[in-house]
Amino acid sequence: MKAVVYSIKTFEKEFLSRANQKKHDITLISNPLSTETAVYARGKDAVIVNTDDDVSAAVINLLADMGIKYIGTRSVSTDHIDRGAAGLRSIKVANVPQADDNNTAPHPPHSTSDALQAVANQTIKNLDLWQQNKCVGKACACAKSCQVVTIAPPVI
Repeated sequence: MKAVVYSIKTFEKEFLSRANQKKHDITLISNPLSTETAVYARGKDAVIVNTDDDVSAAVINLLADMGIKYIGTRSVSTDHIDRGAAGLRSIKVANVPQADDNNTAPHPPHSTSDALQAVANQTIKNLDLWQQNKCVGKACACAKSCQVVTIAPPVI
């Protein structure tokens, strides 16, 4: 999958590289996503953002017009993303969900380094699943139309 990561910080590069293991073609840009920088997403499948990026309806429409199908954020919050506009343009959105008590990781992050690696790992996992045309599960922050809901028949 081809992706562009906006607002990348120097310290994040190593973690993303380690998580990616050259599976995806990722372009790293230090500039924040905006109407002016959206052009860097041309030819990509996904954009990866953080809370400093402009992911308003205007930007989402520009991205959709360029063929972007996925928006991932390197944060728990998706408040900075106009998810309604993304849904209208059929763009799937994912975040980095908080670990909970049912986390299957061997242990919770013990340091900032562990936490940054966990964010990078989830970011790449989202790309992996999207590339396989699968739902990202707990990381899904879109309309969840990709998940099949099964309703049990009533017991008589």
